[in-house]
Amino acid sequence: MFALDGRLPVRVVATAGRGRYTASMPAEPLQFWFEFASTYSYLAAAQVAERAAAAGVPVVWSPFLLGPIFGSQGWNDSPFNVYPVKGRYMWRDLERVCVKHGLPLRRPSRFPRNGLLAARVALLGAGEPWGPDFVRAVYRANFAEDRDIADRTLVAGILTSLAQPADHVLTRAESPDVKDTLRRQTDHAIALGIFGAPTFVLGTELFWGHDRLDDALRAARR
Repeated sequence: MFALDGRLPVRVVATAGRGRYTASMPAEPLQFWFEFASTYSYLAAAQVAERAAAAGVPVVWSPFLLGPIFGSQGWNDSPFNVYPVKGRYMWRDLERVCVKHGLPLRRPSRFPRNGLLAARVALLGAGEPWGPDFVRAVYRANFAEDRDIADRTLVAGILTSLAQPADHVLTRAESPDVKDTLRRQTDHAIALGIFGAPTFVLGTELFWGHDRLDDALRAARR
């Protein structure tokens, strides 16, 4: 989390307990790691808050960057572009899943888009009431409206629609401390073993893919 008043960031890390959870004990927080260029993270971001609330599981929203992770594997592009057959399947699968869940989808005219600024803003919104709404709005702009989420004006407009001081938030998002925090966040994702998005993390357990959300929530309840 990163407070707008300049306080130091506070990371919430879920750790696995040694004893067995009882019905009266709170569920372990579920870390939701997402990247704004990730197609399946769009689905996860639309579902995670409601489904986690129904399960009584708190969620930690954790933006990070996939670029450094892909680069370490020798990719300079999305694997869905590197492997066109895989990409064609992904877009068709995404269409089916969006229809299933009633989510709008408009294939972006540019993929992947640069979500760096949005990720920095999302860091500031982590733990804030407006944070999840900001994340969902950015995903809608990218995957439902085919808008450039790297555009500072677009990001400012989303913040304004959420009753946030856009100029102040963007100035903070572009500060050296927030830039460093996002780099550390991505390094932490790598240390956890994250290789794609969305990934749900519970202690040392990874659940990769939007379709593993229910499994992650069940594990959190235990």
